[in-house]
Amino acid sequence: MSFGEIVSLALGAILIENFIFSQFLGICPFMGVSKKVDTAVGMGIAVTFVMTVASIVCYIVNEFLLVPLGLEFMQTVAYILVIASLVQFVEMFLQKMIPSLYQALGIYLPLITTNCAVLGVALLNTQNGYNFIGSVVYGFTGGIGFLLAIVLFASVRERLDLTSDCPKAFEGFPIALVTAGLIALAFMGFSGLSLPL
Repeated sequence: MSFGEIVSLALGAILIENFIFSQFLGICPFMGVSKKVDTAVGMGIAVTFVMTVASIVCYIVNEFLLVPLGLEFMQTVAYILVIASLVQFVEMFLQKMIPSLYQALGIYLPLITTNCAVLGVALLNTQNGYNFIGSVVYGFTGGIGFLLAIVLFASVRERLDLTSDCPKAFEGFPIALVTAGLIALAFMGFSGLSLPL
């Protein structure tokens, strides 16, 4: 992969094909952990780490185990096992090293296992035929896009909770959905971006 292709792939994963706002993957933790910026940053970093390492491990499993043995039909199952193992590792690390973040993330931390954005990045790497470098770049920058989306949304939600004077019917989750929709519309503006690199 050339440098231009890597930059194009990275910008595409962060802005143009953002997992949250363009592909609508990973919405559960996005909506659940975005009430405070601190927890949103923690979740974003955890998802970025899992996406990056899952891209690496799933590429290796696919190229050196599944394809040589003719077991390509087992990709989804193998990828889910890899992701579940990685999330268990992240959960144990946070519980031991950063217990406050572990408590703040609560039930949403184990839900990274079933976060379709993490599985989506592994499957899209295979489907798009990315090589090892492309897989790592796409996994990492897809995680950065997730981090950007959840932190941006959390900061807007915090601001809405503190200063908003919205109608009673829109308080809480309804205004969060409207906000997410408006931010997704803003991100759709990047879909016309042409990257001639």
